[in-house]
Amino acid sequence: MTVAPAGSEPVATDPAPALLAVEDLTVGIGELTLLDGVGLTIGAGETLGLIGETGSGKSLTARAILGLLPAAMRVSGSIRWRGQELRTLPAAARRRLRGTEISMIFQDPMSSLNPTVRIGRQVGEVLRRRGTPAAEVRRRVVEMLDRVGIPDPAQRARAYPHEFSGGMRQRAMIAMAMIADPALVLADEPTTALDVTVQARVLEMLREVRAEQGSAMLFVSHDLRVISHVADRVTVMYAGSIMEQGPTVQVLRRPAHPYTKALVASVPAVRTRTAIGDPLPGAPATPAERPTGCPFRTRCALAHDRCVTERPVLRPVSLPRPGFSRPEPARPRPELVEGQRMAACHIAEEVLG
Repeated sequence: MTVAPAGSEPVATDPAPALLAVEDLTVGIGELTLLDGVGLTIGAGETLGLIGETGSGKSLTARAILGLLPAAMRVSGSIRWRGQELRTLPAAARRRLRGTEISMIFQDPMSSLNPTVRIGRQVGEVLRRRGTPAAEVRRRVVEMLDRVGIPDPAQRARAYPHEFSGGMRQRAMIAMAMIADPALVLADEPTTALDVTVQARVLEMLREVRAEQGSAMLFVSHDLRVISHVADRVTVMYAGSIMEQGPTVQVLRRPAHPYTKALVASVPAVRTRTAIGDPLPGAPATPAERPTGCPFRTRCALAHDRCVTERPVLRPVSLPRPGFSRPEPARPRPELVEGQRMAACHIAEEVLG
């Protein structure tokens, strides 16, 4: 809100635009549609979790944002960075954004790191491309490796990827992504290949580095427990489409889409050793066999005739009111904040309950 002259009413101004805004992103190859109208936004300093089963389109979305899709794929829709359309940006200008303003942590560091190049040289590559003096590059590389928890960083910078453990390679990938102080980091399943103990350490380190630098993040994962610890908001994908969006705690505690509800139910409880999750019935829809109407309807116990003939659109969920399906609680409930929840389901209010 702007400061108004004395004696006048305050004048509201438009909110600052999202750092990243993706609208109606559609990606296909041949006759197949892989992403179908994906939309999401990420604000400065925010972490957005992108979850869904394998093949739902999460990694494809991240790569589309960075412009890393094969030339054979057709892309439509809008990808705006700080209000500027990336899809129409010249290739050279888009390349300059990579690693500087927008960086990416890839899923498998062993295949993403060059096995013939020393770790320190790979971590400092983006700084050299900027024209940073060699001595400053070396200093920054050692400093960054130290920040991500690599022991004896000056010596380790001279090592090759095969001389690092899996956890250390992932830390080196994070150092490479963060060394230029990017405004946005795209993290594609960055801890999937790590054991639980190393995963916890890497996530904590990643949170600390992000907090120091103020970077926003798109965190791609199929692990709801990881997402619950790192993400401010969450977007749920299925068969290349968005099923649900909202604040992470609210979505995972009280889903408004049957798919999200099934995902949450499939996660084993951690409070007891004997508890197990309920597996999702059926198999995920594929681009070649995506059903008519709702993509999830063939696996949904609540599907009805409308789900077969009419595809639900992503819409704000109308939250329960006094006198409707269930009474409001005596105390305000944070998960019932109007306008924060979106779901692509004809009966989202019923699911939300």
